[in-house]
Amino acid sequence: MIKRKPHSGFSLIELLVAVVVFSVGLLAVAGLQTVSKRANFEGLQRTVASQIANGLLEDIRSNGNGVDVYLASPDLGGGLAGAEPAPNCSAVGAECNAAQKAAHDLWFWEDVLDGNQEVGTEGAAGGILSPTICITGPAGGGAGIYVVSVAWQGTVAMTSTIANTCGAGSGKYGSGDDLRRIVQVPTFIDPSI
Repeated sequence: MIKRKPHSGFSLIELLVAVVVFSVGLLAVAGLQTVSKRANFEGLQRTVASQIANGLLEDIRSNGNGVDVYLASPDLGGGLAGAEPAPNCSAVGAECNAAQKAAHDLWFWEDVLDGNQEVGTEGAAGGILSPTICITGPAGGGAGIYVVSVAWQGTVAMTSTIANTCGAGSGKYGSGDDLRRIVQVPTFIDPSI
């Protein structure tokens, strides 16, 4: 009787199973990469929106006599800034009254919102997607809670509703505003101080 050596190595079927298992693992990693990139982009948009809202609130707080100009402004966003208002109230030594300072602040934050403060070879490189800024506060600009809300377009539809109406119904955030994201920053401001 002839003794045969046990076979060693892989059969073609074993190799095929290994390739399939490996491919499924690679697809999972690719899917994870996609989810990670989307979450990173959403986080960046939220961070920029928060910085803009906080910066505008600081300008409102520092220009208490012009608070009525901020409140009377239309919702900002979408390239409505136009040309820089005169005088340039951010220039060193510029003399501006409260209304001029408020108009310049609104122009500046609209420009930041639209990404025009970061310019590359193809144009504006910063900003957020389909932005809207809304400013609310006590009627007449008295002491009270002021809220700066920044809305933008997210990448994935949300099923929950957002109580804040900033940008709602504008058509910029998908059907039923399901792509709308909001950051709102409230603070107490007393313009008389």
